[in-house]
Amino acid sequence: MPLATVLLSLLLAQSPANGTVETETRRTDADGRARDRSLVSTFSIVASDPETGELGVAVASRFFAVGSVVPWARADVGAVATQSFANTSFGWRGIELLEKGLTPQEAVDVLSRHDDNPTRRQLGIVAPDGSSFTYTGENCIPWAGGRSGPHYAIQGNILASEEVVSSMEKTFLQTGGTLADRLYAALLAGDAAGGDARGKQSAALLVVKKEAGYGGYNDRAIDIRVDDHAQPFEELGRLLEFAQMNYSWNVGWTLFTQKRYGEALPPMERTAALAPENGEVLYDLAVIRLAAGKEQDALQALEKAVTLNPKLKKQAMEDDDLAALRGNAAFESLLR
Repeated sequence: MPLATVLLSLLLAQSPANGTVETETRRTDADGRARDRSLVSTFSIVASDPETGELGVAVASRFFAVGSVVPWARADVGAVATQSFANTSFGWRGIELLEKGLTPQEAVDVLSRHDDNPTRRQLGIVAPDGSSFTYTGENCIPWAGGRSGPHYAIQGNILASEEVVSSMEKTFLQTGGTLADRLYAALLAGDAAGGDARGKQSAALLVVKKEAGYGGYNDRAIDIRVDDHAQPFEELGRLLEFAQMNYSWNVGWTLFTQKRYGEALPPMERTAALAPENGEVLYDLAVIRLAAGKEQDALQALEKAVTLNPKLKKQAMEDDDLAALRGNAAFESLLR
């Protein structure tokens, strides 16, 4: 019998069902200040967007490659941040429990009950329906605690103060834009409030949505990491600009490969607006405009694309996706 099935039966027999909660947990015990390499001191946010169906995690820490440890997410299932003396199995096991139908709090109860050191763990979980939960073991190093509400859970340990999580919560709730925009804004707010009391080193941001990855073959819409940097927040923001553009590009091109040309055009136009000086983006815009029946607009995009990157001319001459333009005087002149 699969582990998750066993754990589910145990939980349903011993724990009441629970929905979305709003909590704040504080740990001010000075015990455990001795440094341990297994400690993932960090602040993080897990969240869902009910309008887009996206789920995401953003995290930062004075710890090398925090993105390789803390964030876990699966489209249409949930997102998990596992930290402090991190038990990384909480990531995939938490997602498995959500997939079995447990709420975030129920999943935390199961994970804690079957863990060998639950008092040192910290984690946050959110489900697509907005239910969420944050947990901080009583022996996490202070300041440690978290807050959760509909569609988000925020948590941190070895923080400068409680203001780190309260600032993250306020900023997330008040910020507009995409889920990635809001997650990044929350990280910046946490850093501005003092962040990790030891300093800064790494950060990561993950957003998942069904079939939003490259070619529609996986759910990783945005997956960026800064493993070791003097200014990880600035570097993460730089990468996020590319990632948002690439996300839109993936969506447009995937729809094009599925021959859904009319649906492919709006995300590709958005991509070009985000990257107006990217020759490859404009080239694909030309392809999709042509497929959608906009020949003159396609030629305009192609002209700018080959001006920005003349090496694209050879590709255009041989590209079957542009075959409908062959024999067009403007097209032939453009590629000379």
